[in-house]
Amino acid sequence: MRVRLLEATENPEELVCLGARNDYMSEWVGDRSFEDAMAGVEGDTRDEQISNFVAKLLKRGHYGPFEHPSATFAIEGVSRSCMAQLTRHRHASFDVQSMRYVSFDEVDPEDVADGEMVVTPPSATDPDWVGRNQDAGDVDEETVEKREEVFRRSVRQSVEDYQELLDLGMPPEDARFVLPIGTEVNIVVTLNPRSLMHIADMRAAADAQWEIRELTEQLLDIAADWCPHIFEYYESEMKHRKNRLAP
Repeated sequence: MRVRLLEATENPEELVCLGARNDYMSEWVGDRSFEDAMAGVEGDTRDEQISNFVAKLLKRGHYGPFEHPSATFAIEGVSRSCMAQLTRHRHASFDVQSMRYVSFDEVDPEDVADGEMVVTPPSATDPDWVGRNQDAGDVDEETVEKREEVFRRSVRQSVEDYQELLDLGMPPEDARFVLPIGTEVNIVVTLNPRSLMHIADMRAAADAQWEIRELTEQLLDIAADWCPHIFEYYESEMKHRKNRLAP
């Protein structure tokens, strides 16, 4: 899995502040400089004012202004299962790699068995891995070796069957039905800070599935550079607390 920032609103936290200050000003914010608009906000420097004001908004649950900035991320190599979880969230825009127009006719099924094209879950290879809704805990080496054998045999066979169906003239949009839900997909997604914090509430939680949790943490790491004050406050004061961030 890889996540990369493609494009993002410049000065996103200033935009959040201006949006929120507009709500409490009699003058039009479009005619005011940022310094004028922030007059009266606690802080000796511009940075301190932003930090204090952002924290105040989040503490009060005034989340609307956090919808103004946006960031677009490119995501590589997550499973279709992970994609299904991510795309359930509202207030996000998605482009998803098509399995109608992108075929996997040249992929070697043996390479798939070795980890290419299909995401391998940790429980297929790690005897100590315990996932949600798992009946048993630790398993012996023999059992996990059998798990891995069955998993790799299954994904290899599915790709062999998929390629045979293509050879038999079936269109990719129909042949893809035999591919596993773990098949890798690339995604482009645009989010605003509010929607990302809401996704983090749901998907960075300890009981979230391992892959979407890893993806969410990568998104948060990038967002921490893009909106440092917002996500510093989120990490320290809001994360893992099931906030009511959903619009």
